[in-house]
Parts: sequence; structure tokens; C-alpha cells
Amino acid sequence: MVNTGAIRTALGVVGNIISFGLFMSPVPTFVSIWKAKSVQDFKPDPYIATLLNCAVWSFYGMPYVSEDNILVLTINAFGLCLELFYILMFLIYSTREQRKKIMLVVLGEIIFVALLVTLLMTLVHTPKKRKLIVGPICIVFNIIMYASPLTVMRLVIQTKSVKYMPFLLSFTNFANGIAWTVYAILKWDPFVVIPNSLGTLSGLLQLSLYAIYYRTTNWNEETPNIV
Repeated sequence: MVNTGAIRTALGVVGNIISFGLFMSPVPTFVSIWKAKSVQDFKPDPYIATLLNCAVWSFYGMPYVSEDNILVLTINAFGLCLELFYILMFLIYSTREQRKKIMLVVLGEIIFVALLVTLLMTLVHTPKKRKLIVGPICIVFNIIMYASPLTVMRLVIQTKSVKYMPFLLSFTNFANGIAWTVYAILKWDPFVVIPNSLGTLSGLLQLSLYAIYYRTTNWNEETPNIV
């Protein structure tokens, strides 16, 4: 007899490993920032958005919100710490005006998460009801994150070039979506299934574009900015 619990745990571990790689992927960017002692033209927006996403998913993975989702908690807690480090790098090497904007947004996120946790823990008294509130919030933030590659996909279609859409990142996003989707299906959790199935679809679309436009890509040509 197939032990679905063991398979689910294995998939969760695989998902943790893949997500770890995704969280670590911006490291070269921050090495560049550190060497230049400046954020240059890099934007903090993706890291600020991911910080909030990791915070709500960490809360969702806790036993008093959803049962048997400790692997959701572990990877998002790691991501939360890493995003804080990335944002700290931006604060160190940004201008005073940029620093002020970053701090205001992060403060707003902290207040939001603190209010969410406090209100749910004091006013909602069962994990099942808490899950029904936190789950949809997690879905919204995850969909926003998965929607971010759409601008790159649009550029690929318009330029017929995949130069600025790395294959490895697209494939990793696809594999990550599959792992977490199957993980959630084995012990039905729609709040994990919905965003990750959309992430799988997003990754599949990126890989399809890569297959279509790989041969038309001029790797030595600068890709123009398209608004």
C-alpha cells in the first residue's frame, strides 16, 4: 500500500530544497551591490513583496492555523529571514530618500502582519476558522508573486528573444509549482493548491516561450526596453 504521508513529506522536502534555491537566486545581485557600495538601478520591490508573502505563509504553516504543514513553515521562515537580509542591504546602500521609502513600506507590512496575527489569535478560536481567513490572504500574495514574470514574458514575445528569461529559473519555478501542488493535493489543501498550480502554469508558459523563441534569440544583441 502506498504511504501517501511519506510521499507528501518527501515532496515537501523537495519543495523546500527548490524554494531554497529560488530564495538564494538574488545572491549575485547583492554581491554586485556590495562591491559597488550602491544599489545602482536595482529595485527593492520584489524583496519587499516576498517579505510579506513569506510572513503570511509562515503564519499559515503554524500548527494553530493549519495542521501538518510544518514544511510550509520551515521554508517560508527561512525566506523571511533572507528577505530581511536583502532589504537590510538595500537600506545600507540606498540614498536617504530611497531608505525612507523602504522603511515606510516595511513598517506598513509589519503593522499589517502584527494586526493579522493579533486579531486572529484573540478573536478566532479554532485553527479551522483561522485557516479560512489566512488562506485566501496567502493566495492573493502568492498570485501577485507569480504574476511578476508576466512583464518578462511580454518582452520575450515582443522581441522574439529569451535572452533575459533564464531557462534555469523558469524550470525551477515550474518544478517548484509541481512539487507544492502535489504536496497539497495528497492532503487536500486548496490554499496551497491554487497558487502553486498557477505557478506551475506560469512556469510551463515560460518554458513554452523558451522553446518557441530560443532559435530566434540573438545572444549578442542588447534587448531594447519596451514599455
